[in-house]
Amino acid sequence: MNNLFDEIPDSLPTELISVLTRNRFVRIERIVSLGHTSPETSWYDQEQHEWVLLIQGAATLLFEDGHSVDLRAGDYLLIPAHQKHRVAWTTPEAKTIWLAVFFDSDQEFQSKGRQSWMQQN
Repeated sequence: MNNLFDEIPDSLPTELISVLTRNRFVRIERIVSLGHTSPETSWYDQEQHEWVLLIQGAATLLFEDGHSVDLRAGDYLLIPAHQKHRVAWTTPEAKTIWLAVFFDSDQEFQSKGRQSWMQQN
């Protein structure tokens, strides 16, 4: 058994990203921030959808269209694939812990699953 709060160093010069589990279709990450933000000129533009849950701390996500979302512990949201976004703020005095689940759409999942099955048989 593992614990989401284990193996988090006291000092975090950079954001800590740990892949908890993954397969061809889904990746689950623990992300730990301590005042970390995305570069102001950089946007995440991900191939997969991202469902994110803020476990601890607080954060602000900024989207390319100009709207922002403030998150506190317990808040979660779905970020569709290719919706450009960045982390504008995280709590500087306490660790912010995220749980992020990256996954394909049903159609992409079915297509990849079919291709995988065809390659195996």
